[in-house]
Amino acid sequence: MPCALWTVWVLGAIISLLKEGAPDQASSLTCDPTGVCDGHSRSLNSIPSGLTATVKSLDLSNNMITYVSDSGLRSCVDLRALSLESNRIHTIEENAFSSLGSLEHLDLSHNLLLKLSSSWFRPLSSLKFLNLLGNPYKTLGKTSLFSHLTNLRILKVGNYYTFTEIQGKDFAGLTFLKELEIVAPNLQRYEPKSLKSVRNISHLILHMKQPVFLPEIIVDLLSSLEHLELRDIRLNTFRFSEVSVNETNTLIKKFTFRNVDVTDESFNEVVKLLNYVSGVLDVEFDDCTLDGIGNFDTSIMDTMKDIGKVETLTIRKLHIPRFYSFLDMSNLYSFVGSIKRITIENSKVFLVPCSLSQHLKSLEYLDLSDNLIIENLLKNSACEHAWPSLQTLILRQNHLTSLEETGETLLTLKNLTNLDISKNNFHLIPDTCQWPEKMRYLNLSSTRIHSLTPCIPQTLEVLDVSNNNLDSFSLLMPQLKELYISRNKLNTLPDASFLPTLLVMRISRNTINTFSKEQLDSFQNLKTLEAGGNNFICSCEFLSFMQEQQALAQILVDWPENYRCDSPSYVWGQRVQDARLSVSECHRAALVSGVCCALFLLMLFTGVLCHRLHGLWYMKMMWAWLQAKRKPRKAPHRDICYDAFVSYSEQDSHWVENLMVRELEHFNPPFKLCLHKRDFIPGKWIIDNIIDSIEKSHKTIFVLSENFVKSEWCKYELDFSHFRLFDENDDAAILILLEPIEKNAIPQRFCKLRKIMNTKTYLEWPTDEAQQEGFWLNLRAAVKS
Repeated sequence: MPCALWTVWVLGAIISLLKEGAPDQASSLTCDPTGVCDGHSRSLNSIPSGLTATVKSLDLSNNMITYVSDSGLRSCVDLRALSLESNRIHTIEENAFSSLGSLEHLDLSHNLLLKLSSSWFRPLSSLKFLNLLGNPYKTLGKTSLFSHLTNLRILKVGNYYTFTEIQGKDFAGLTFLKELEIVAPNLQRYEPKSLKSVRNISHLILHMKQPVFLPEIIVDLLSSLEHLELRDIRLNTFRFSEVSVNETNTLIKKFTFRNVDVTDESFNEVVKLLNYVSGVLDVEFDDCTLDGIGNFDTSIMDTMKDIGKVETLTIRKLHIPRFYSFLDMSNLYSFVGSIKRITIENSKVFLVPCSLSQHLKSLEYLDLSDNLIIENLLKNSACEHAWPSLQTLILRQNHLTSLEETGETLLTLKNLTNLDISKNNFHLIPDTCQWPEKMRYLNLSSTRIHSLTPCIPQTLEVLDVSNNNLDSFSLLMPQLKELYISRNKLNTLPDASFLPTLLVMRISRNTINTFSKEQLDSFQNLKTLEAGGNNFICSCEFLSFMQEQQALAQILVDWPENYRCDSPSYVWGQRVQDARLSVSECHRAALVSGVCCALFLLMLFTGVLCHRLHGLWYMKMMWAWLQAKRKPRKAPHRDICYDAFVSYSEQDSHWVENLMVRELEHFNPPFKLCLHKRDFIPGKWIIDNIIDSIEKSHKTIFVLSENFVKSEWCKYELDFSHFRLFDENDDAAILILLEPIEKNAIPQRFCKLRKIMNTKTYLEWPTDEAQQEGFWLNLRAAVKS
């Protein structure tokens, strides 16, 4: 029994862990407020539960969903886009999409659907895009799948392996398609008129390995198709003459051959096809292989009349394995005379024969980008009477190295107005060059040039020198209307005097630090300026100009996102529109002026305060005190020279010199007094005299009166005596009150005097002569003590 309980507990724990480990599929979706939900690559194995009507777009691609039930999408009544691409879906219930009446985009590609059901699509009346590619079905079903999809505009069907049959009812009900893509490399049966049921197809992309059914398909599409694109097909066995055609109104305007193999013989058949489809104006070959040497049937070429109506020929990445044996193409001269636009890109072209150039009499546009052309061979191509109508020549990314030689070579092109020679390696530009006189547009971008010289024609209206090493622009261009000079090393805008008629300037991603209103105003006709991506120093003036000029937004096409501060460091990376500097940065002059004014007022206030509170006197006293403190302390047994130092006011000198001196110095035994008039050493600083006299005296006598209080030197003597009293802790001061003094009348700066009078006993000079003898006795006793 315990064993059974233990087993049950273990199983319960395992189930609980599995439940906890299973992802919550609803939470696997991330939805934004607009109802766009992303659930791609989340390892989902079913449609997430909990979907609501707020979901507008649902991406469940690249998961492991195998089954779409009736209820999985029932609540998504307002769903507009559903992507179930690259899952493992093998079963879809009949009513799985019944509630999706608003669905416009449905992608079921690259799943495991073996059979398709019309009931899936019947409710989808709003559907515009449907992708069924990459599923392993063999046919599109027994009944018409798309008859109810009247709004369908883009349809993709088929697969690379199992799709083998196109039936007559497959596209029934479809009236207009912008794009129809059919992938059927292994097509084994095409029921005639299967595609004829679609009244109008703008673009048909047809993947076929062999051209067996191609003639029949083309016949069905002659009156309904505008652009036929053939992909991944080998036309080696294509024979157009095997089909009899009675159509007269052909709608096809463009043929595209992409990744197609052609031989000399099959090229003749293609020419027959193009001749029959008389309305063809545009032919394109992309990534094709011509397995031949150009030995085309001239008898066929001579009989072709309508082939001469082709106006645009585009060839990209043409591979000719035996190009070394290729003929001179003279057999093509008969029907190239009316072509107006030719593009031959990335096809290793190094020469256009002079005779061919001379036959291209209607050619207006020639693009030979990404080839192997050099100046010497270009001379042969642009020979006399070559390309007489040519207006635009593009030689981008070839092997040109001399701008002077290139210009001279093209002098034969009298009508040339636009020249693109970008992505060549010119490096240096000579001082003078010759150009066709009608030149209006020149593209020298990505040519590694370091400077511009008068070699550049002054007749230009558009000049592109982007992505070079230019650090300045000082070229007079009186007719220039557009200048493209981005991705260089300019540190300022060009001088407007060189560009009087400029309308458009793109100067982004240089090293420009700033520009001003005056600079922009100097370009009087400028309508468009692109200057983002530079290293802007966000100074106060620059920010003020950029943020306050509302009209700049109409001129700066990349404002405000591409305009960011490079310095100061604390606003690095911020948009110029949002950057804010401190007050100290933007109002430095005003701030310095304010600080100076504040300092001046503070000094003025301090001066007034010092005057009112005798600050100058206090500073003098502090200096004297510091001088006194610097003197070394005396030894305990000092060299006493006087019994007393007398501190008195000059106005009280009569009392001191006639009475005190007589009573003390003429007494027996006599007292020796130190008087400043008599005993101070001449030439010595008065402060030092006061300090030395006090230190050499046993006592210090202060003769206090109104005159004493008014004397600064008496105040010094009082303070120095107080230093000694404080430092040496003795009782050396004797106070004589010569006349009554009110303590409140003593100025506040005489704080020492006020303190001594509160703490020490003083002698008062009696006006009664009878009491004066007692005064002198007391004074003598005080001096002796």
